[in-house]
Amino acid sequence: MLDGSLIHLIDDDEDVRRALAFLLGTAGLAVKVYDSAPAFLAVFKESPRTTILSDVRMPEMDGLELLRQLRKKSTCPVIIMTGHADVAMAVEAMKLGAVDFIEKPFSDEIVLNAIEAALERQNTTGAARADEDAKRRLASLSDREDEVLRGLLAGLPNKTIAYDLGISPRTVEVHRASLMSKAGAGSLSELIRMALLAGYS
Repeated sequence: MLDGSLIHLIDDDEDVRRALAFLLGTAGLAVKVYDSAPAFLAVFKESPRTTILSDVRMPEMDGLELLRQLRKKSTCPVIIMTGHADVAMAVEAMKLGAVDFIEKPFSDEIVLNAIEAALERQNTTGAARADEDAKRRLASLSDREDEVLRGLLAGLPNKTIAYDLGISPRTVEVHRASLMSKAGAGSLSELIRMALLAGYS
């Protein structure tokens, strides 16, 4: 599935670029590396079976601004990486078109799975299947779990969600764990991606 695909890797940290380029190369992927978003945009050309893997916190232009620029001229899937994840940033990245949001440090398996899923979504059938799968999984949420999910999508911490819903923070944690389980989400970013695919906003 991964063989022959091209990855544009953008990160201002040379050690990260070197380590990821090696990993992706051993997985059969062609890799082009860039130390900044402007350097990438200056030479980028749209091509099939291509994924963009970008850090979010970079000088000159951050990953979110890169997403805004790419929306104007590309349909390539973009995976955002960060060592400083927060829910609001993840939601914004997804709304700007990122297909995934992964937190550093991540395992080899996580980044390779994210790339494979991104490539799968490049074909219409794969995208439609992912949308329907997300809707099906989230349809099983209770009303309270749905309210907690909407609070998470708004970037609210558990305590604020608890206050708004008139329940305890511990109860929010219970609902959050339950909806993660029902969704089959292994991380908060995966849950956010599913919710946006399912039509939450």
